[in-house]
Amino acid sequence: MVSSCDSKDRLRLWIRLLRSSRAIENELRERLRREFEVTLPRFDVLSALHREPDGMLMSELSRYLMVSNGNVTGIIDRLEADGQVARSRRDGDRRTSIVRLTDKGRTEFEAMAAVHETWVDELLGELVPADVEKVSTVLHDFNLNWGTRV
Repeated sequence: MVSSCDSKDRLRLWIRLLRSSRAIENELRERLRREFEVTLPRFDVLSALHREPDGMLMSELSRYLMVSNGNVTGIIDRLEADGQVARSRRDGDRRTSIVRLTDKGRTEFEAMAAVHETWVDELLGELVPADVEKVSTVLHDFNLNWGTRV
C-alpha cells in the first residue's frame, strides 16, 4: 500500500535536506580552510569561472552563485590581488567587467577541485549508486521546475 505524502512529510524532508546539506557544507568549508587556506565562497567563484573558460560577467556570476553583486565583487577583488582571476572590460563598456581565471587560478583550482571531489565521495560514500542516481535525478527535476540552474 502506498502512503500519502502530506505537508508534515514534506516538512520533514526539507529539514533532512537542510541538515544534510549544512553538515556536508560545514565539513567541506573546514577542510578547504585547513588544507588550502581558502574559503568556500572563493572556491565556489573559482569553480563557476572554471566552467566558463571565456569568463563571466560579474552580474552572471552573482546570479549563478545566487549572491549579491557586492559579495562577488569583494571575492573577485581578493582573487585578482592573488593573481587567480583577471578582469577585462566588455567591448569597451566601462560599466561591465568580464572575469576569467588566470593560468595560476586554473592550476590552483584544479588541484583543489580534485581533492574536493575525493572529500565529497568520502562524505557520501555510504550511499549506494542507485540511491545516488535516484536522489540526484529527483533533485535535478525539482530544480528544473523551479527554473534554477544547478
